Amino acid sequence: MSHCTLIYTDENQHMSENGIFELASAEEPSSTQKLFLRYFTAILIDLVVLNLFAEYWHQVMIASFSISLAVALLLQVLLKITLKIEHKTADYFSSKPGKMAKFLRYFSAWLILFISKLVILAAINFAFGNDVAFGGPLHGVIAFIVVVVVMLVSEEAIVRFYQRLA
Repeated sequence: MSHCTLIYTDENQHMSENGIFELASAEEPSSTQKLFLRYFTAILIDLVVLNLFAEYWHQVMIASFSISLAVALLLQVLLKITLKIEHKTADYFSSKPGKMAKFLRYFSAWLILFISKLVILAAINFAFGNDVAFGGPLHGVIAFIVVVVVMLVSEEAIVRFYQRLA
């Protein structure tokens, strides 16, 4: 039996100490590249969470992997828009003096974050119809909120793990 080893060499690749090829780059990633990587990772995390819920919890039904990928993308976009709105509202009330402004800051944040889940659920229903369904109490709202909370917690856990690697 003959043994053949194929060696690929490229001036942009270097062998690390443990024998793994690495791309050589002396440049720091641009802010656009960092932003892309952050959203790409978040979408992949959401995709995994969605598919795990679809596989193991009867309250979540997604027709196909392709649909779940599109749902993960839509969710990421809508959640980021929601957070921008919430932060702008919080900044507005934070700039105001008094206890009422402080109360309105927290109340408006809660209200925006809660109502946004209903809007996002409606957008998913509009975009995907019967290909995506959340069942259970309150016409699937509870199941949807559970999925979104697990997504956000998972994203945060991955971010914290990544930061500890530094």
